[in-house]
Amino acid sequence: MKIQTIFAGMLLAVSLTSWGYKPHDTHIHTSWAEEVSPENSRPEYPRPIMERQQWMNLNGLWEYAITPKGKHRPADFQGDILVPFPVESDLSGVGKTVGEKQELWYTRKFTVPQSWSKEQVLLHFGAVDWKTDVWINDIKVGSHTGGFTPFSFNITDALNRKGDNIITVKVWDPTDRGTQPRGKQVENPRGIWYTPVTGIWQTVWLEPVPATHITDLRILPDIDSNSLSVDVMTVDGNSSGPVTAEVVVKDKGNIVAKGSSINGATVEIEMPDDVRLWSPDSPFLYDLEIAVRQNGKTVDKVSSYAAMRKFSTVKDDAGIVRLALNNKPLFQFGPLDQGWWPDGLYTAPTYDAMIYDLKKIKDFGYNMLRKHIKVEPATWYTYCDRNGIIVWQDMPSGDAEREWQTHQYYTGEEPARSYESEMTYRKEWKEIMDCLYNYPCIAMWIPFNEAWGQFKTKDIAEWTMHYDPSRPVNPASGGNFFQTGDILDIHSYPFPDQRLIDATRANVIGEYGGIGLAVKGHLWRDDRNWGYVEFKTTKDVTDKYEEYADMLYNLVPRGTTGAVYTQTTDVEGEINGLLTYDRKEVKVDEARINKINSRLVGSLEK
Repeated sequence: MKIQTIFAGMLLAVSLTSWGYKPHDTHIHTSWAEEVSPENSRPEYPRPIMERQQWMNLNGLWEYAITPKGKHRPADFQGDILVPFPVESDLSGVGKTVGEKQELWYTRKFTVPQSWSKEQVLLHFGAVDWKTDVWINDIKVGSHTGGFTPFSFNITDALNRKGDNIITVKVWDPTDRGTQPRGKQVENPRGIWYTPVTGIWQTVWLEPVPATHITDLRILPDIDSNSLSVDVMTVDGNSSGPVTAEVVVKDKGNIVAKGSSINGATVEIEMPDDVRLWSPDSPFLYDLEIAVRQNGKTVDKVSSYAAMRKFSTVKDDAGIVRLALNNKPLFQFGPLDQGWWPDGLYTAPTYDAMIYDLKKIKDFGYNMLRKHIKVEPATWYTYCDRNGIIVWQDMPSGDAEREWQTHQYYTGEEPARSYESEMTYRKEWKEIMDCLYNYPCIAMWIPFNEAWGQFKTKDIAEWTMHYDPSRPVNPASGGNFFQTGDILDIHSYPFPDQRLIDATRANVIGEYGGIGLAVKGHLWRDDRNWGYVEFKTTKDVTDKYEEYADMLYNLVPRGTTGAVYTQTTDVEGEINGLLTYDRKEVKVDEARINKINSRLVGSLEK
């Protein structure tokens, strides 16, 4: 990972005043928490899928204030907060709850490098939960709603090119008092419901760009035609002639293919005959160099990457519909991965902490994970791309619980969401698909988890399939079942059981297991901990895991083609993780688990 290249710029971006930073110690912490400081707050480059060389990290100490909702910018702020950690987290240094009746304010100073004087300047937010308003030097530059996706504003005309600039951010988040997608956050954490996450929780950064520049990419591999297509979206700030997009494909620095287009047309690239395919065992990525030219001159360029791979469903020799990678059946097996941290909540303390979970998933012998009702930072998905981890991607749940039919097709009329709720869902689901579309690791879209907020299932599933026909769609993991989409997904606790089979779709068990083990000294709290079944020793947990895995293995000939074990880590009061919440203890026999999982992953290989 690249560390910030504009280090001097970061040093100039100091907070207005300083009360001093100290993390809270309300709960257990990971070992990486000791590495967190205002000078080293998530310094890694935040967007490897579309990278430019120059940028400035605005993470670090900001000032914060919590005020009644609807009030003007506070005259006085209340202390320091370490960005990008949520205000409720220990690592933020604040540890306060905001709630629907209050708003969270941030402010800090920064200075733009003189070398950017002829460039446009973009202000990027990795993610802010939930409604965000932003000012630069008291000039409103934009607003955004949505807690899980990146957004940016062109702040050029609001900047002081010499001297200090002041950024002010206001955030309102109703948590579970609103209908917006929120995952498992609730105002009153308990059981399977966790601490709220309010405000900035991913990296804030600046980026200089030319007037005509690349805004986004849409990369689509096609192994059947051995081609790669790239849509290069641009802003033409010069209006001085057509924009030409050029894409160069490289393998270890050597050019293997290239293509170009004008007038916004898709760049179509013929790949070499000896093309290398991506898989968990061989996660090969091609490097992409993408440039736009105007009047014969290169005006902007970014680097990216792509994988030649295909996720789909196929029928095997017995006529059973299977999940497939590169047109071959593959049993996809991995943990439910929630991505919560005892010290940072949604935000891992460091990059190394974030990828630790992913490394352990590979060590355990899984080839997949289900990213459960959360969206991770771009660097997380890039790690999965580079290391061959398949991702089933959930839409974060929101709104209210619904009537839940788990063992049969749902024939009743679905509850409606309000107009506002439905529009919020559709907006945020599209934004999530847009920001994650290019990552090769993503194998499946999951619009609904169980029946939570489920509505217009056929409509949503068919829209998702149409918007991205390159990936299978799992309409409702463990939810109310309709004959739509590519997959039927059963949840079965604690042991795996395919209680409902659809001969026309791939059949998976989207959740099972939940084997609990409370490890003293590594618990979020000492009481009210639970798992679906609970044991006292690592051996007992591993034995039960193997028993369930044998049951799952015997379901494969009957049609089961993928499964998700609950879960990677303990989360707050849930103690059914393979790892403790603080990641300091592995709760299973790792060698045995790897052997068990490898047998399942290879169960469809000939």
